[in-house]
Amino acid sequence: MANKGVDIAPAEGKLGILLVGLGAVSTTLVAGVEAIRRGISQPVGSLTQMGTIRLGKRTDNKVPKIKDFVPIASLDDIVFGAWDIFSDNAFEAAMNAGVLEKDLLNQVSEQLASLKPMPAVFEQNYVKRLHGENVKTGKSKMELAEQLIEDIARFKSEN
Repeated sequence: MANKGVDIAPAEGKLGILLVGLGAVSTTLVAGVEAIRRGISQPVGSLTQMGTIRLGKRTDNKVPKIKDFVPIASLDDIVFGAWDIFSDNAFEAAMNAGVLEKDLLNQVSEQLASLKPMPAVFEQNYVKRLHGENVKTGKSKMELAEQLIEDIARFKSEN
């Protein structure tokens, strides 16, 4: 039987994750990754970090973790960026959201505080009850899209 496998090159460099919005969900993600990096938490529920894959027959007893079998980026190689209509950094946003324990937030406060959102594209006509001050301005939607493209290019070059 011919080998039909595909060689997958190992992940190299940083893995950039850009978040749209820096609220409860995004700050929980960032705080969780930071807590795992620092050994404060375990990656419970993370398929890539704790999940396993069976190789061969059940009786072969070959069950490596996915992260040890597939050449994926390490959690230490993740770099976060974000856009938000509010200028609060990730620590302030997480404190305001109130979904994480303050003790955990304080342990990762330096990393969260360093994540400051870029101005977001925001259309007030679609969201009546939010009024953000950290928003992009432009004459057209295309101009706003070009600003997002510039943000992504800058994020890539800086990280």
